[in-house]
Amino acid sequence: MFKETIFSKIIRREIYADIIYQDNLVTAFRDIAPKTPTHVLIVPNILIPTINDVQITHEQELGRMIIVAAKVAKKEGIAEDGYRLIINCNDHGGQEIYHIHMHLIGGQRLGPIF
Repeated sequence: MFKETIFSKIIRREIYADIIYQDNLVTAFRDIAPKTPTHVLIVPNILIPTINDVQITHEQELGRMIIVAAKVAKKEGIAEDGYRLIINCNDHGGQEIYHIHMHLIGGQRLGPIF
């Protein structure tokens, strides 16, 4: 079983993060080591370790993550030019923190991933 993560503490505001959006389902905050001019993490407020752990009961949280990503992209001024959403899963997928999180990256031209 996975334990609470640093993201859980950010959601509860026990650890500082530059939170730019929060509601009862999701929290969005700036990445502390941004890879692009805009790099925001969007996380569900409940702990779901990986995409492999998603259940039908998580549909509302996951849907809200996408809605919030679009809102944040517009607010950050990158919606028109474009942006990328990334969710990593497990070690080979590049996941480092075992609390599902979506990276919203943009603010510059992003090359193809393949």
